Amino acid sequence: MKNFVYIVTDRNRNSLHVGMSADLIKTLEFYKQMPNLFFDSSQQLSRLVYFEEFRTEEQALSRFKLISRFTRSQKEKMIRSCNPDWIDLTIGLDFENVVMQKKLDTQVKMSFIGMS
Repeated sequence: MKNFVYIVTDRNRNSLHVGMSADLIKTLEFYKQMPNLFFDSSQQLSRLVYFEEFRTEEQALSRFKLISRFTRSQKEKMIRSCNPDWIDLTIGLDFENVVMQKKLDTQVKMSFIGMS
């Protein structure tokens, strides 16, 4: 099982949120679908700008704790080292196709159940 430590931000890069997840795609889907309960749309944390993959949960937790203590400046430096333009990395994860495939799979299952 893979484990991820990630940083998401809003479109204006005002907020940086460090997180940890065993299912990065599912977590990102949650961020994108989450209603704007706490923020307006410009402040919604929806852009993946950094992530690391780990083999064990213990490794990921250790790194998560470390990055969480970083200052904003340290986090920005880390992000810029591998993502200088702060592009949304969900594109590289083929996020949209994975989400669409999940929706199609669900529709097929629902259709199959309806046929029984």
